[in-house]
Amino acid sequence: MSKYLVTGGAGYVGSVVAAHLLEAGHQVTVLDDLSTGFREGVPAGAEFVEGRIQEAGKVLDGSFDGVLHFAASSQVGESVVDPEKYWRNNVAGSLELISAMRAAGVRKLVFSSTAATYGEPEAVPIAETARTAPTNTYGATKLAVDHLITSEAVAHGLAAVSLRYFNVAGAYGAYGERHDPESHLIPLVFQAALGKRPHIAVYGDDYPTPDGTCIRDYIHVADLAEAHLLALDAAKPGEHLICNLGNGSGFSVREVIESVKRVTGREIPVQVAGRRAGDPAVLVASAARAHEALGWTPSRANLDDIVSDAWKFTLANNGQ
Repeated sequence: MSKYLVTGGAGYVGSVVAAHLLEAGHQVTVLDDLSTGFREGVPAGAEFVEGRIQEAGKVLDGSFDGVLHFAASSQVGESVVDPEKYWRNNVAGSLELISAMRAAGVRKLVFSSTAATYGEPEAVPIAETARTAPTNTYGATKLAVDHLITSEAVAHGLAAVSLRYFNVAGAYGAYGERHDPESHLIPLVFQAALGKRPHIAVYGDDYPTPDGTCIRDYIHVADLAEAHLLALDAAKPGEHLICNLGNGSGFSVREVIESVKRVTGREIPVQVAGRRAGDPAVLVASAARAHEALGWTPSRANLDDIVSDAWKFTLANNGQ
């Protein structure tokens, strides 16, 4: 049994990972300021400390075996209009966390990174060797933290793994998406199905894809959580491993909407709008490195299954 600090453990992905850690027999302390997370998202059995990542030094001591770092500001649009918030929270906050880890002698880190570090892809599927050229401040700050982690590993022997997510979806029992405001496609389609928004907007139907809508790589949040536990085992002192997490195949916006129709049995009002600037036609991950280095293979790749788990969570928490 090991002891881990989970920053941002009251949020969507952090809560699911914390639950998996507890189920594996580990001790878990969650550090979250609840600015975007929810107290009810902290799994039973985890110690909860309300605070910012800059306060991690008050929590960390030599009894911890590692840190899983999810705490971050993550709204792409907001990051463009309020970049200072993102550099302060994501980069400066991570620097404080890593400094606190070094001071406490905690030498293992798994970092929640993002496909936004790549920007507009030059080729798909996207491998970790692809050029990193973020198109927004959010992606830029996550890339900066990746560079920070590499420096820490080289200079001070940190054992680190960054996991670059593509589109996380689904739910794990009592743990699912509660974003406010919501920006992810599947929960937005649910809102249209529940009559909580008049329609779902499809931004562009003239892309060079089979049905004209954008294609994205969706990964079940439970598969994602399993990758984090494998990353803890794979982390090696002085090394910073970066792995993409995705299914390796994508689903279009229209395919997601059709899946929600099948799962919910409800009609979904759709309105086609113009393309959004900077939306690539296809974003799909190559997860070959995660398979080779972590021994990870996603087992919940069926879109209807992903949507069904998310729908059950939605109905249980705020549905009709």
